[in-house]
Order: sequence, then C-alpha cells, then structure tokens
Amino acid sequence: MTTQLACEEKTVELNGLRFHYSDWPSRQPGAPTLLLLHGYTGHARSWDAFAELMTDRYRVIALDQRGHGETGWAAPDQYLNAHMVSDVREFVAALGLEDFALLGLSMGGRVAIHYAGERPEGLAKLVIVDIGPETVASGAARIQAGAQTADVFDSPDEAWAQQRASNPRPPEANHRYRVEHNLMQTDDGKWTWRYDKALRDPSNPRPRPTTEEGWAAVRNINVPTLVLRGELSDILAADIAQHMADEIPDARLIEVKDSGHSIPLDRPDEFAEAVRTFL
Repeated sequence: MTTQLACEEKTVELNGLRFHYSDWPSRQPGAPTLLLLHGYTGHARSWDAFAELMTDRYRVIALDQRGHGETGWAAPDQYLNAHMVSDVREFVAALGLEDFALLGLSMGGRVAIHYAGERPEGLAKLVIVDIGPETVASGAARIQAGAQTADVFDSPDEAWAQQRASNPRPPEANHRYRVEHNLMQTDDGKWTWRYDKALRDPSNPRPRPTTEEGWAAVRNINVPTLVLRGELSDILAADIAQHMADEIPDARLIEVKDSGHSIPLDRPDEFAEAVRTFL
C-alpha cells in the first residue's frame, strides 16, 4: 500500500513579485521534478488531479504564473511572454531544479517553447500542449472574447454556468473544480475571476512573440519533446503541429481525440496517458 504525501502550498519572491506554487512530493525517493505551467486565465490548482497521479514518478510543481491564481499582479505592461520566460528562469534557479521536465499548456506552452529555446541547463524533457508559433485566428479571437464577457457574478454557481455553457465537453466535476478555484470574493460580496483584470482588458494589448521568433525558438529546442494537439483544437492547426514535430530533432506528435484546445480539462485521462507514456 502506498501513502499519498500531502501537497504543500509555497511562495517565492521573483522579479519583484510573490509567486505561489503547489509542490507535490514524490512517492519515489530521489525522483526528478515535473514543472507545470497553466494557460491564460488558468491557475496552479487546475493541475491537482494530474499532479497527484504523477507523484509515483515525479516531484510535481505547479506554478501560478504572474497575475494568475495566488501569485502577485504585475504592472499592466509587464505581462509579455518575455516576462513570463524570465519568471520561469528565475524560478528554476531559486529552487535549484536540475534534470527536470517542463510541461506548458497554451500560454504556458508558449512560455515553455521560448524557455526551452534558450537551451537552459537542467531541462531534460518538454511537453507542449496545443500551442505553437502560429495560432488559428478564429480560436484566438474566441478566447479573447470569452475573457471579456461578464466577469462579476452573484455566486460561484453563476460563474460555473457561464463557463459550462461555453465548453460542455469536460467531465463536469473536473470543470467545476477548475472554475471554483479560479474565483475570489469581492468586498461587496460578489465573485470574480482570480486573475488580474489587466489581462482581460482590451485596452491593454499584450503583443506576442512574432511568428519568426516562435519558429526560431522551436528550432533551437534540443531536448526530447512531446507536442500534444486536441483533435478539435481551434488554436493549433494540424499542419503547424506536424511542422513543429518535424523541426524539433527528437519530437513526437500525439493528437488527442474528441478534445478541443484545453486537452487536460477536456480529456484528462487521455492527456495523462499520453504524458505518462512520453515521460
């Protein structure tokens, strides 16, 4: 019989901000680390079930990226990809991570691509989840429009209903868990999202790396890499995913059936199986 070790909620000061992260000890002594980066509007707690599953092989760390979850909020103009890559660089150094695997979803995947493209010492494996140097315009517009819908609610149930209407695909319990851990109560008793409003403010654009910069980073990745694409994704086109796998010397591509962009949420079992097999 194995004993599950409790997750520890920790903080660290990096680049002038207080960062929160969840740290899951491994059930295997001396196990390497798996570092998880969530997507835009996401948070570290969205990885809880997956993290617990992976503790038989890894120490698992889920980081709240700047402006998200319980991490501090930055100035509105300091949410660029370069800032987030710097955060990962500083986080790895602060924790002294070596021989670790990095997994990034969507926004976190873009951060992971550009971090790995620097060929940092200590990075052993990479998982890129449904993001690439080029994105489908309609999908990007959908995400931006969704982030700018009503963001103040009378109750968590109202927030849940909005999110479920926008994506009925995920297992309901998983979806509700993600939503409820992404809410905070305001002084007037209402509820709103637990990430910086500047991130969903259309008057505060956040330029992304250029297509050329993205492909340059992809081509410079030198660790074994898994590219995961949702079969129904409206963000990562099939040909771009294949091109990424072709450009990275040691890469494989897996397409997850019946999943949209948010593969860990839409198809958690299939996602976990693909990652476990690769790692």
